[in-house]
Amino acid sequence: MLIDSHCHLDFEALAGDLNGVLERMKQADVSGCVTISTRVEQFATITTIAETYDNVWCSIGTHPHNADEELHIETKDLVHLSAHPKCVAIGEAGLDYHYDNSPRDAQKTGFRRHIAAARETGLPLVIHARSADDDIAEILREESGKGAFPFVLHCFSSGEELAQTGLELGGYISFSGIVTFKNAADILEIAKNAPANRILVETDAPYLAPVPHRGRSNEPAFVRHTAQVIADARGVSLGQLGKTTSENFFRLFSKAKAN
Repeated sequence: MLIDSHCHLDFEALAGDLNGVLERMKQADVSGCVTISTRVEQFATITTIAETYDNVWCSIGTHPHNADEELHIETKDLVHLSAHPKCVAIGEAGLDYHYDNSPRDAQKTGFRRHIAAARETGLPLVIHARSADDDIAEILREESGKGAFPFVLHCFSSGEELAQTGLELGGYISFSGIVTFKNAADILEIAKNAPANRILVETDAPYLAPVPHRGRSNEPAFVRHTAQVIADARGVSLGQLGKTTSENFFRLFSKAKAN
């Protein structure tokens, strides 16, 4: 059994084939997934999906690309909306200096508000980090000093230093199809050596489809390929890795146990 800890179940992106996507997920022995919020103002769309399927959960948050569009969303708003029974996480939020689609000050403001919501609710924060390792690490250290909060560095594509910072602060690391790419040996090495009780697997669907599906629209069923590569690197069976990452999922996203 595997669980896709991070995907985007977007009706338009999936060409209306959501039922097919979830059936293929089941056939691949992937037992559930979290569909991620990128705009708070679109929360009703993903909650509709999560409410429809027992094995689909969701998050609440604003992606850093959209940070300047939702600066009116405050911590209290995130906390209020996160009370939805199928909402198991805060985010995704964080910093993206690769595209810089939002001003960096807006990204940082949003990131800290999401951290505060994670601290207040106890729900894990799903962190987006791209080309911003130093600032992500600095903010995580500063905010952890105000009080611990659960978090996962999702779709990990950063360096060893941020990985270690995240682990030292009690966070988890989630690996996507990137680990199957030939030019990502460094990311696979981090996946190989990270503590077994702190790793997750994900698709980040519909993005970053793993080999042998690279270039296609990603979907939860494909997380099996990512998991197999990590299992091989760690010298364990796919079944053992699936058991480990599923246990980690329910430990981190503990609200998912209740529904």
